[in-house]
Amino acid sequence: MTLWNISGRVPGGAIKRMSFKKAAVSVAIASITLAGCSREPTSAGGDATPAAGAPAWKLTVETLSAPTGPATMLPRLTASERGVILSWVVRDRTKAELRFAERLDSGWSAPTTIASSDKWFLSYADPPTVLRRPNGTLVANWLVSTNPDYEGSDLNFTYSQDNGKTWARAIAPHHDGTEQQHAFPSFYELPDNRFGVMWLDGRDVQPTDALPNGGPMVLRYAEYDQQWKRTGEGVVAPRTCECCSTTTAMTSDGVIAAFRDRSEKEIRDISVTRLENGKWTTPATVHDDGWEVYSCPVNGPVLSARGRNAAVAWFTAKDDKGQAWAAFSSDAGRTWGEPIRLDDGVSLGRVGIELLDDGSAVASWVEIAGDRGQFKVRRIEPSGDRSDAVPVSSSSVRLSMDTPRMARHGDDLFFAWTERADGDDSDAASQVHTASAHLP
Repeated sequence: MTLWNISGRVPGGAIKRMSFKKAAVSVAIASITLAGCSREPTSAGGDATPAAGAPAWKLTVETLSAPTGPATMLPRLTASERGVILSWVVRDRTKAELRFAERLDSGWSAPTTIASSDKWFLSYADPPTVLRRPNGTLVANWLVSTNPDYEGSDLNFTYSQDNGKTWARAIAPHHDGTEQQHAFPSFYELPDNRFGVMWLDGRDVQPTDALPNGGPMVLRYAEYDQQWKRTGEGVVAPRTCECCSTTTAMTSDGVIAAFRDRSEKEIRDISVTRLENGKWTTPATVHDDGWEVYSCPVNGPVLSARGRNAAVAWFTAKDDKGQAWAAFSSDAGRTWGEPIRLDDGVSLGRVGIELLDDGSAVASWVEIAGDRGQFKVRRIEPSGDRSDAVPVSSSSVRLSMDTPRMARHGDDLFFAWTERADGDDSDAASQVHTASAHLP
């Protein structure tokens, strides 16, 4: 069934149904569908169904008229003090365009086009991003194809200081000159209006005489001053999963980052690292899932933080059972509590999480409903209590391979996802939808 097809990243944004690195994943995911449908949900602490004493929590999701239109895909949502930004890609036969709109009191602003190209790499797991920094500067990124045989790409980002009217010349944070992968970026703020970016870097993956099978994928970073001059760079983690997204969040103790690790024995669990005194700490595993998988699951974690509280959500499929999980930290990511199961049956992952003021969180994931995927959310507490799950999209719609998105601004949650018309896999049949919900 199409929902389970694993899309690769290909030049110009065309969708490749399968790549050699991901072939084994489709087998594992197919097993999830068969083995997981009758499985009762459990948590690390026992039964994960809503606890009898859990407080009632009812979320009403309302459809928002999206500013997107047909042939749109790859949504992202980012939040700032000003509001929420929705970004998406518009595809035609010759090129792709990156657009964004901001949520205002009167509704979505008019769409603004940032850039377009016929040479971009587009991926449901690694779409372009548009965000607003605390100083008001807008930042956007995209990937440029370099070598299709290697699935190679260069990471480019740009910025605008006039609310998107003009954009600076694109910057590449890497300068190794290889045609390997440079992708899956996450951005973060630094003191004195400085800025950082981390990404998965494949410069060492190319086979050599010394390493005929190639070296590992590496998580690297670069830092910039107020004038956008690069002031530092280095390695965050020396060995990571090849194509799972990265994530960062700001705690009162500083920046934390999460990614899917990769051991020498092909255990691919979620790890967290913290930026302390200008250096990234040795990554520590959030939970020992013990997921041994020999190809990248293309399913990264998501972080959220408020003060010293943090929450992380992720996907695992140990024993071919697709599950979505989350965990809390009360010490800025140094230690993590027991995992809490998010889904009720079988999950495709594609998770999101937003911390709330009372220390609980709203988490999102894609649940399998028959032969379709359903975008769902629920409230979870550090104790393990869960509310009933709330559907964001109807189970009758056909979700695309895109990752649904969620963002919080004040007392409101915003959602974005892509739907496709039945029986039509063309770009024209794809459209980004949005919705919102007021926190009870």
